[in-house]
Amino acid sequence: MKKQNFYRVAKPTFLLLMLMVFGSCKSTKSITGGDVDNKLSTKRIIENHYANQTDFKTLSGRVKIDYRNGDKDQGVNVSLRMEKDKVIWISAPFGVVKAHITPEKVSFYNKLQNEYFDGDFSYLSNLLGTELDFEKLQNLLLGEAVFDLRKGRYASEINQSTYQLKPKKQRELFKILFQIEPRNFKISAQEIAQPDENRMVAAKYTYQDISGKALPDEVNVVAIENMKETTIGLSFKNLELNRTLNFPYKIPKGFDEIILK
Repeated sequence: MKKQNFYRVAKPTFLLLMLMVFGSCKSTKSITGGDVDNKLSTKRIIENHYANQTDFKTLSGRVKIDYRNGDKDQGVNVSLRMEKDKVIWISAPFGVVKAHITPEKVSFYNKLQNEYFDGDFSYLSNLLGTELDFEKLQNLLLGEAVFDLRKGRYASEINQSTYQLKPKKQRELFKILFQIEPRNFKISAQEIAQPDENRMVAAKYTYQDISGKALPDEVNVVAIENMKETTIGLSFKNLELNRTLNFPYKIPKGFDEIILK
């Protein structure tokens, strides 16, 4: 089987599938409001964030993805299924493109190009400039902090009616920032930047109520690398929690393997 260069044939497809997790979803049930408490300690803000994490077994829905990178525009409708802490599954119509992400690996195939990728999180880790895993992807999807705020030392302040948290000592190679909204203590915005590499990913969230759970409603994403900007938007429809789901996935025979280089 012929092995192909990842950047030549697969980067756009893989990037679209993976970055949809940081995307933008839209609903008519937006949750807004909430007043900040300027007496709330940083410790209490962080405790409230984790006390309000979304608890469910499965999530499903349909998603319209709009992706723009320079002069390139792509739009696709996909099905999204998720079993919390276990699997994220994405399928385009007729299974033309399908992705299956677990804590152990990332896998996808593309019937239009007769290719597949089956590997680890190295590419996304390199893209963001920090070690990435299933938990971080899941947190980004659900509007939860990509890093465990309980394991660092943070300073907080009020910024644009949100609680803004920054590490008291920024990491050596990249900088991070979190904004937490006061109503549900979910992430309002989070940003990871590598100034020396001219690299940045920022996501801004609003939320909707699904069966009494606060899930992302709108998330606007900007990714910048070497002055090139990528924006992503998703529209979530028919979100449902705790249905019995299956996650069918099998790489077709005869496809070319994509190798990260």
